[in-house]
Amino acid sequence: MSLIGQQRKKDITNLFASHVSSGKAAFFSAAGIDFIIGRREGIHIWDLSGKRLINCHCNGGVFNLGHRNPRIIAVLKQALDELDIGNHHLISEARAILAARLAEISPGDLNRVIFGVSGGEAIDMAIKLARAHTGRGQVISARGGYHGHTGLALAAGDAAYRKPFEPLSPEFIQVPFGDLDALAREVDEETAAVIFETIPATNGISIPPEDYFTGVRELCDRFGIVMISDEVQTGLGRCGAIWGIDTYQVIPDILVTGKGLSGGIYPITATIYREELNPFMHENPFIHVSTFGGGEVGCFAALEVLNILQEPGFLAHVRHIAAVFERGFSILLQDHPGVVIDARQRGLMMGLKLRDDNLGPLMTRIGFEAGLLTIYANNDPSVVQILPPLIIQEPEANQVLEILDTMLGTLEGLVD
Repeated sequence: MSLIGQQRKKDITNLFASHVSSGKAAFFSAAGIDFIIGRREGIHIWDLSGKRLINCHCNGGVFNLGHRNPRIIAVLKQALDELDIGNHHLISEARAILAARLAEISPGDLNRVIFGVSGGEAIDMAIKLARAHTGRGQVISARGGYHGHTGLALAAGDAAYRKPFEPLSPEFIQVPFGDLDALAREVDEETAAVIFETIPATNGISIPPEDYFTGVRELCDRFGIVMISDEVQTGLGRCGAIWGIDTYQVIPDILVTGKGLSGGIYPITATIYREELNPFMHENPFIHVSTFGGGEVGCFAALEVLNILQEPGFLAHVRHIAAVFERGFSILLQDHPGVVIDARQRGLMMGLKLRDDNLGPLMTRIGFEAGLLTIYANNDPSVVQILPPLIIQEPEANQVLEILDTMLGTLEGLVD
């Protein structure tokens, strides 16, 4: 018996509203979106009624390798024959092997790994380590950024997420992303960490100046500040290199990864840091324990993700598809100047900037009808995020561009 579609859509929605999230159910109802995910495979997801969408949301990169990637599933099944989640208090072969592989592909001398389950947990760990290492409290992040919904990660994120829960941890300061002068005015000898997403998705796929992270690195070095790169969405090939920060040729002190590391199958995240920061963790080896972080069966799923990422031609394919989208976006800009004003892109981390904040939600709604799952950036609703699976092929990329062309045409008809 299939696990999908055991109940009618209406009954599922009512059950979800009653026991999971009444707010989400009300939101989708008000938006006129009647979609419950059922079958999923490759670059596609299906509604329970059979309607198919190309997934250009990918849950922020969780599905970089598509839905239900057969190689990840096969490795996980094999691991389940021998292993379980393991015990985080003990030495683990699976965690040791995965950590060594992550160190191997990480920039510079980042060679130590702490595993977690969620991106927020991994960000919390990065900030805790920076504070413990420096003995300082101040943390600087980007206005409009997003790092997760847990304690320190929430404090580092945009005000929209943290204000309902204040007071939070003190000494968090935010500056405009991409403005090096603004950052320079805030950093000093009291700053423990500077944390930025390489490309802030929730802020509208904001692309910083090419020399921005070089400047951030220099300021951190000058004041002895820990530089943290949030690569939860931009890492593992999304920007055309293993890490988004690699495309700026800068080495952070701590790098946080997640989402895509799961292969879309088993939740796992990692906080990767330099040897220089290890003395505190060496002296306090049990000060941070994540019961399910780096579950041993999941370690082997993540290892297969890295195997695929490092196969010859994988990153070249990402860059090729990115060029296909770049050419397609230039045509969309020419053909729809009344509604779309900019294309933002770093590899396959992409977004279309629309004329005003009302159009992003409209585009998302139109996409459900047109066969494309995209979402607008929560902190800049004028931007539609476009994050296809990295395995998407050129004919499929061209199909996405054709659907976007249709969607923009529909949007023009609604706003004229």
